[in-house]
Amino acid sequence: MSAKLIQGGTIVTASDICRADLLIENGVVAAIGENLQRLAPQAEIIDASGCYLFPGGVDPHTHLDMPFGGTITADDFETGTTAAAYGGTTTIIDFCLTDKGKPLSGAIRTWHDKARSKAVIDYGFHLMIGEITDDVLAELPAVINDEGITSFKVFMAYKNVLQADDGTLYRTLLSAKEHGALVMVHAENGDVIDYLIKQALAEGHTEPIYHALTRPSVLEGEATGRAVRLTGLADSQLYVVHVTCEEAVRQIADGRMEGLRIWGETCPQYLLLDITCLEKPEFEGAKYVWSPPLRAREHQEVLWNALKTGQLQTVGSDQCSFNFKGQKELGAADFSKIPNGGPIIEDRFSLLFSEGVGKGRLTLNQFVDVISTRAAKLFGIFPQKGTIAVGSDADIVIFDPSVSRTLSAATHHMNVDYNPFEGTEVSGVPVSVLSRGEFVIRDRKFVGQPGCGRYLRRGKYGSTAESR
Repeated sequence: MSAKLIQGGTIVTASDICRADLLIENGVVAAIGENLQRLAPQAEIIDASGCYLFPGGVDPHTHLDMPFGGTITADDFETGTTAAAYGGTTTIIDFCLTDKGKPLSGAIRTWHDKARSKAVIDYGFHLMIGEITDDVLAELPAVINDEGITSFKVFMAYKNVLQADDGTLYRTLLSAKEHGALVMVHAENGDVIDYLIKQALAEGHTEPIYHALTRPSVLEGEATGRAVRLTGLADSQLYVVHVTCEEAVRQIADGRMEGLRIWGETCPQYLLLDITCLEKPEFEGAKYVWSPPLRAREHQEVLWNALKTGQLQTVGSDQCSFNFKGQKELGAADFSKIPNGGPIIEDRFSLLFSEGVGKGRLTLNQFVDVISTRAAKLFGIFPQKGTIAVGSDADIVIFDPSVSRTLSAATHHMNVDYNPFEGTEVSGVPVSVLSRGEFVIRDRKFVGQPGCGRYLRRGKYGSTAESR
């Protein structure tokens, strides 16, 4: 593993901005400063003049090679992590789905098998909890201590498929408090949504827009508030995924004001797209079917403001890609059969820079925090990941803010036939991306290898400082 010296760039972390050179040795940051060539005269020189050096993005919310709705996501761990790397992300945390009545260990082995020989960047797993039984409770310590899986996801939606009841959520929160894990929730009221879907279909409403109309924002707010209250009762910790609306933001903010350990994530699609996308003709609206659904445009500024003020702390992609042809079309006659999800993993980083920093909604430091650092802290991989510091993994994005590109399915690297941001111009491009000191992307070309990504055993909740 050869030494590398990146010269001429501006290093940006969640707390600092400085013009400095960066020496990489043995896969980690060895030194930051000036005149570093004397420390490693044989180091390869990399010119980053005019570029930012960002820590590699940490995407805490992906679904690769995942079965859903009678099909499987179009991106597996090879195509999905390759696309992530092109976009500036060097670490993902994917969701390992479990089956009721079956050992958690079997599901974890399945996800290891999906990722091991394919991932081109480093990865970890969250674990879905669909039920709490004596067997599940007995397995959790090994899941945390041996596998390093320290976050559990509970679905409050998808009735009769993924949804868990409130008792399961509460007992998961209690167990997480005991063992040092972070509980994640998909917060929507699945029971009421199930009723509204059946009612809409009975009235002959089959179009994609009814996916959104049967999942109103009040039901996300209600479920978020319920999860927050149960977290307070359990004296535990909660991370609310893919927050879309004012009602949910308010519940999270109220809980945090009371001193509860509540964290919130949003996604680029909710910051930039709105419910009218689902009204596109010729079934094109199906491309924008995911859950929770897109909201009315007025929610977008609420989300941006929540990121800026710290009421929400992270931005995940919720990558869950299905082709329009052959997969989304499964719901052509019934909106409830449209596979839920979209291709976001590649464009998360650039969209947040362009629309956040570029339009004055976020500072450079806030951008790094929400795209990388805070997720690394919350999910037990900081300071190995999520920052540029001596001793940290050399996960580096050489990012040129002066270059623009247009997002398109014709040029993206996700294994899917559409891009929800088709035609959007973004300012700023990841030119080169290093993972543990080795190029994965160099001058916008893929130079990595499938299987080079390493599995991350993560620390327990609170093992790193996740300061407010």
